[in-house]
Amino acid sequence: DSGSEICLVIGGGNIFRGVAGAAKGMERAQADSMGMLATIMNALAMQSVLESIGVPTRVQSAIRMESICEPYIRRRAQRHMEKGRVVIFAAGIGNPFFTTDTGAALRAIEMNCDALLKGTQVDGVYTADPKIDANATRYDEVGYQELLAKDLRVMDPSAVSLMRDNNI
Repeated sequence: DSGSEICLVIGGGNIFRGVAGAAKGMERAQADSMGMLATIMNALAMQSVLESIGVPTRVQSAIRMESICEPYIRRRAQRHMEKGRVVIFAAGIGNPFFTTDTGAALRAIEMNCDALLKGTQVDGVYTADPKIDANATRYDEVGYQELLAKDLRVMDPSAVSLMRDNNI
């Protein structure tokens, strides 16, 4: 209602994490493919929730599966947003070895987003994981260079670099 156009990039870590599968001996590309499928499941769940409260949505996947969602097509996604639909992007960029963070940064660039907001399990950016390190301190503000230089793990370095380079 405010006139904002919204798109979401959905992760799948609650179902399966490719990196975790690879750490347990799975071949990495195969494990990442399973993670991308998990993001599609979560995107469909999010679509169901949003539409149940009257929010029109479209799910687009970087992996083609036309019987359940649209393929990712940048201009089609932009048109959906112009029509007031929330576009939910799934399957990252469709390739192994790239995180959902990188997919989110890439989609933000392609959709000409002003901002990228990340929902996670902690309430901000910390010097370390506050769930593991009781001495972790929260940043009030942090810039791209500081995120990269201090190797703060709020997002992967590729995503941070893409956002920095595109002023998001």
